[in-house]
Amino acid sequence: GLIFYDTKVTVMNRVLNATVQRTADHAAPEITLDPLEIVGGEIRSSENSYFCQAARQLACVPSSQLCVKLASGGDPTYAFNIRFTGEEVHGTSGSFRHFLWQVCKELQSSSLSLLLLCPSSAVNKNKGKYILTPSPITYAEEQLFHFFGQLLGIAIRADVPLPLDLLPSFWKTLVGEPLDPDTDLQEADILTYNYIKKFENINDETELEALCAEIASQHLATESPDCPNKPCCKFTYLTMTGEEVELCPRGRHIPVGWENKDVYATAIRSLRMRELQTPECMTAVRAGLGSIIPLQLLTTLTPLEMELRTCGLPYINLEFLKAHTMYQVGLMETDQHIEFFWSALEMFTQEELCKFIKFACNQERIPFTCPCKDGGPDTAHVPPYPMKIAPPDGAAGT
Repeated sequence: GLIFYDTKVTVMNRVLNATVQRTADHAAPEITLDPLEIVGGEIRSSENSYFCQAARQLACVPSSQLCVKLASGGDPTYAFNIRFTGEEVHGTSGSFRHFLWQVCKELQSSSLSLLLLCPSSAVNKNKGKYILTPSPITYAEEQLFHFFGQLLGIAIRADVPLPLDLLPSFWKTLVGEPLDPDTDLQEADILTYNYIKKFENINDETELEALCAEIASQHLATESPDCPNKPCCKFTYLTMTGEEVELCPRGRHIPVGWENKDVYATAIRSLRMRELQTPECMTAVRAGLGSIIPLQLLTTLTPLEMELRTCGLPYINLEFLKAHTMYQVGLMETDQHIEFFWSALEMFTQEELCKFIKFACNQERIPFTCPCKDGGPDTAHVPPYPMKIAPPDGAAGT
């Protein structure tokens, strides 16, 4: 926390360039994607998604082939080239950026089950934020999590921010920072957090009975075996994926009473914290990431800095964009139509600005690592900077 972000990025970039394994004389691996598989935006089965098509084809490419130098002006070197079946695309940049954008859309949709919408978003807290899906994983899913980790590393080397909205708990676990049992639980699942708090704050047995009656009315409790009409809770709880599990051996047969209510609350909290850490999934993600960038770099970054380096900022700063714009011969910043252009952009909502950036350079976010914040003419630009505005092609008309 004592080192400036810019300093860390400079060191990180130096290390990334020193760990390049694919040199200029090696051809980039190439994958072929079939856009018809995902036509109409609805992916009929997850195997057809760009994510799975790419994971299958890159599974046999050694990860050293994907470790390329960082972008610094000109057209960057990408980890792999993409061909779209039946489409003629010039250059590698547009299709690569489009691929990353499409993959992030797939990850945050129902077509792939690697990420789960955090339970809090159901009650409008952290709306649209995701976590890794906490459930036992098959070997095939482990491979997909490994590829997801590789994509994070590939995006860092390419300096293309991924439009992913993940909870801070993901970034904390990724960089190896312990989770906070209060803050992180509240962020991810506020309903469970409030439920635990109710049990922790009970003062006497009548309050406990009233609470069990309230829970019973929501079908979460059953009747007590001793007094048939007296509702009680058992040592079970729903996982984030909606499955009822026992919180201890024979939990279904153990009622929650005055003596063990705190044990019950602690057991639910432990269940959620285990789900947020998802050790099996996270191990696979870290292994994938570590095959592209040295994991030791993560020890210097805070979770927020890791997120900024991988995903950029979810909003567009127009002043920053202006500072990174070049006007080609014959155009001036003071030309009337250029002034109209910027004032039009100033009226855009953030959503519209993201669409404009997507239109201009095929990615929705702008990198947060550009070493040339002031946009001076002699600084090395990180693509997609600078944005170029050119005069019209034809001479006819105005």
